[in-house]
Amino acid sequence: MQVTDKDRELIALLGQNARMSVAALAKKLSLSRTTVQARLERLEREGVISGYGVRLSEAYLSGLIRAHVLITIAPKALSAVTASLNAIPQVTTLHSVSGTFDLIAIVAAPSISELDQLIDGIGTIDGVERTLSSIILSTRISR
Repeated sequence: MQVTDKDRELIALLGQNARMSVAALAKKLSLSRTTVQARLERLEREGVISGYGVRLSEAYLSGLIRAHVLITIAPKALSAVTASLNAIPQVTTLHSVSGTFDLIAIVAAPSISELDQLIDGIGTIDGVERTLSSIILSTRISR
C-alpha cells in the first residue's frame, strides 16, 4: 500500500467534505478529473479508503452529552465485550489502549439521565470489571 503526498492531500480534502465532487477535488489538487478518479479507485481498492460517512455538525453534537468511558475487562473477554459494545448505538467509537484500562468508549446521549443509564448498562456487560467516566465539556480541536 503506497500512499503519495497527493493521495494524502486527497484524503485530507475528503476528510473535510466527503461529498466533494471529483471535479472540485481535481481543481483543488491541480490534477485532471480522470487522475483523481483513478486515485480514488486505487485508494478504495487497496483499502486505504474503506468508506464514506457522515460528519455531524458541532451544532448537533453540542445538543448531545458525550463522555469517555474507560473500561477494564476480564481476561479473555475482549471479543465478547467488544461485540456487546458494538450493539449499543450510543457507543460511537471504541479504542483498545494500553495502561490501567483496556478500552475507551466514546459515548453520546441526549440527556444526563440517559447517559447515566448508558454508562450503568456498560458496567453490567459480562466481562466488564470496572468503568471510569469523564463527561466531555467542549471540544478544543477536531480534525
